[in-house]
Amino acid sequence: MATDSTQIKLDNVRLSFPDIWKAKQVQKDSEPKFGAQFLLDKKEHAELIKSVKQVLWKAAVDHFGKDEAKKLYDKDKLHLCLHEGSDKEYDGYDDSNMYISSSSSKRPLIVDRDKTPLAEEDRRPYAGCYVNAIVRIWVQDNNFGKRVNAELMGVQFNRDGEAFGAAPLGEDAFENLDPEKEKGKKGEGGKRRAAAEEEPDDDEVPF
Repeated sequence: MATDSTQIKLDNVRLSFPDIWKAKQVQKDSEPKFGAQFLLDKKEHAELIKSVKQVLWKAAVDHFGKDEAKKLYDKDKLHLCLHEGSDKEYDGYDDSNMYISSSSSKRPLIVDRDKTPLAEEDRRPYAGCYVNAIVRIWVQDNNFGKRVNAELMGVQFNRDGEAFGAAPLGEDAFENLDPEKEKGKKGEGGKRRAAAEEEPDDDEVPF
């Protein structure tokens, strides 16, 4: 729910596209920024979505005035940081949710469940997990457009979720190269050779 007129806390939302450890340049000559998107379930987060809409609209009205804000919105010239999930064709995005896009020129605060700082090597938060997040709402009004944006302030790891994209590699991704630990596995080499012999010839592969 909204904590004040410009800051919003998002509880138990799903993290997507997390550029939270290193700033990323989205467009040529643009300033590298940290960023993240947060998925909100329309049923589970119904009250939160309602609160977010109220904060975004208040920010627009405070800056542009009610009539001008309404005119800009009706003409699709007022771009908001809250979007329909069905607007994207990515893992986790569909008509059952909405998402908030956020960015920041400063590295956001990243903490664990117990509020201890996290580092990239901790491998969390990750795309697909559930987090608590804080964003600051601000109005952009310049040559690049009229927008109500969300500045990424902080992310707290909440709980695990099914990771978006490729699953992380497990220990069985590579063979054990330690000769001492290979003792007792003499039959495996023959099995591997047999499997290789059963593979189709290069001419049979259609690509």
